[in-house]
Amino acid sequence: MRVFLINSVCAFGSTGRIMAELSRMLHARGDEALLAFGRGEAYSDIPTLRVGTSLDCYAHVLNTRLTGVTGKGSKRATEQLIERIRTYSPDLIHLGNIHGYYINLERLIRFLKEYGKPVVWTLHDCWAFTGHCPHFTDVKCDRWKTGCYDCPKRKLYPASWFFDRSKSTYFWKKQLFSGFEQLHFVAPSRWLKGCLQESFLQDYPVSVIENGINLSVFRPTPSDFKKHHDLEGKRIVLGVATPWDERKGLFDFIHLRKFLPDDWKIVMVALSEKQMQDLPEGILGIPRTESARALAEIYSAADVYANLTYCDTFPTTNLEALACGTPVVTYKAGGSPEAVTEQTGFVVPMGDVRALAEAIQTAVETFQREDCAARGREFAREERFGAYLSLYDSLCGGK
Repeated sequence: MRVFLINSVCAFGSTGRIMAELSRMLHARGDEALLAFGRGEAYSDIPTLRVGTSLDCYAHVLNTRLTGVTGKGSKRATEQLIERIRTYSPDLIHLGNIHGYYINLERLIRFLKEYGKPVVWTLHDCWAFTGHCPHFTDVKCDRWKTGCYDCPKRKLYPASWFFDRSKSTYFWKKQLFSGFEQLHFVAPSRWLKGCLQESFLQDYPVSVIENGINLSVFRPTPSDFKKHHDLEGKRIVLGVATPWDERKGLFDFIHLRKFLPDDWKIVMVALSEKQMQDLPEGILGIPRTESARALAEIYSAADVYANLTYCDTFPTTNLEALACGTPVVTYKAGGSPEAVTEQTGFVVPMGDVRALAEAIQTAVETFQREDCAARGREFAREERFGAYLSLYDSLCGGK
């Protein structure tokens, strides 16, 4: 089998890691794979293709900012991508994030319809069926169900400085994404699958394949983290996000400090230098680490992992924390609660910081670390990514 994968990034973020790992697994079983990406760096151990240049991307960004229209730039880069797909002659195309200022959507989608081979499209957010935004739970908007207009997130990614094109973009996407003969969606959570089935894409088949994690790294891991940061004898509530902003609960963490006893310390990982300088007493800020092992040590040292996201599909940080034996308290936002069971954590209403503080303190006395680690082990990446290979085989007739 020969598979052509397309994603906005390669060696960065969870979406890039998923696509790269799928490429590795295909090669390991004797298949072929080529991963095309739009921005950033590439892994050296798999075949990759950069779509366009940084200048193409910047021009696409500027056009979006000025006109409010996105996905209609990068024409030359997309034509080159299409030509590479033709010469590669894949049996299946796997789409990840195709938004991100690097692809001309109309040209790519029309080509894929004409090409006639199976297409798998993994949705990591809701962008495919809205008129603008990738996420809407933070603003409690449901216009995407019938037709977007007057977008409350116009100035957020993919930001428009002057115009609200959400209505026209919604119907453009609806028309563009219809008419596939062999399109199969994958959602990482039951919540996102449910949204998809309420959208204009509801007639396509959709499978749920949750995100997977590396259990050889994310497991209970002893360390001197508490000693190194003078936290011995303290309870730790941990938060991890990239980037940190109000949608990831930045200000809620700061507010939370007021509701926790003095023997609790909040640790926030992947803050910027400016954000760390502005933290109040009782909160420890740590820069982003590229070491998964170091992150596993921090998860393991924490007493509770708090995910205060207002918009997410199925965050891998919840899985990583659980696999390290740490209970999870999360907001009821998108697919974030789905990793949490009655034996491993609590779910509280978005923005209810007082309830959050109570849940965090109760979690320490309620949940067993081994139960949490056992739940985390259910998300082994080999099993989750293996489900993709099974899907490929079923769509290609076992090639």
